[in-house]
Amino acid sequence: MRTETAVWIVVSLIILLLTWETIRPVITPVIFALTIAYIFHPWHKNLAEKIGERNSGLVLTGILTVFLMLFVIGFALWVNEVKTYLTLYLDVFFRWLLNQNLPPSLYDVLQRVAGDILRRFEDYLQAYTYSLPKLTLQVFVLIFTFYGILLNAKAIEKEVYSLMPSERRELALRLLRRGEETLNMLLRVWLAFSVIKGASLAFAFLIFGIANISGAIAAGIFTIILELLPVVGGWMMWLAGAVYLFQGGNAFLAVLFGVYGFLLVSPVPDYFLRHRLAPSKSGVNAIIALVGIFGGLFAFGAVGIIIGPVTLGLAATLIEEWKNITERGYK
Repeated sequence: MRTETAVWIVVSLIILLLTWETIRPVITPVIFALTIAYIFHPWHKNLAEKIGERNSGLVLTGILTVFLMLFVIGFALWVNEVKTYLTLYLDVFFRWLLNQNLPPSLYDVLQRVAGDILRRFEDYLQAYTYSLPKLTLQVFVLIFTFYGILLNAKAIEKEVYSLMPSERRELALRLLRRGEETLNMLLRVWLAFSVIKGASLAFAFLIFGIANISGAIAAGIFTIILELLPVVGGWMMWLAGAVYLFQGGNAFLAVLFGVYGFLLVSPVPDYFLRHRLAPSKSGVNAIIALVGIFGGLFAFGAVGIIIGPVTLGLAATLIEEWKNITERGYK
């Protein structure tokens, strides 16, 4: 009996190992597909009531496909210039930050972090720069996975609930609720809101003639990065653009650009829109989100921006449940 059990354990481990090795190359697009499907799901439900599940999935997948194809084309055409501009923006930002009156210990930490972020960013982009077929393949995996998730969303939800342990079903439900709250806050508020603001600023950089299309894209990406950080934000980018226009002798355009950034990038949207989108009891606070985003980025790459905060949010729920059990006198 023991021999048979050992054989089945070995066989199971081999199957799990082979399964992991099979999905590992495409795990990043699959996670991004899950993330985008989660964001699009409310729209999919509303649209499905009017035109049906399959047609709704086809329409949303078609829209996503167009944007992703444009992304691949733009990546092929402008990646090197965008990389140069973005590295420049990051370098200028960290040099400005390190020139502030910081405590020596904090200065040393930020200096190491700055160098590490720039190096990892360079390595990450370089890996895709010379492997466009790999990027295209991952885009196709993302598209088909996204479509499959939308069509099978109800079945996936039912399967998740069926896998909950009966003895700790309440804890499992709490974890699911915390995960949903964290995803809502992170994806539908922070990331989605930051992407919209980054796109707005990139458009303005291009229209006002502050940068070419590569520099504008890089400015938009950097705005998204700044929006994820506490205290700093997208206002730094529109302020820099306004100063650039003013120093170039375009005072009127500088004021106009500043008003545009103030109203559409930061801080006006934060006061009038973010609080309406975010629930009063969010599933993730600023510290957890910040640590999760950068810790996940270092550990897992770009997909860690999603994995990190969600994981820390779930860990916080487990700690809270353990404290509740301890207080009730359970072991």
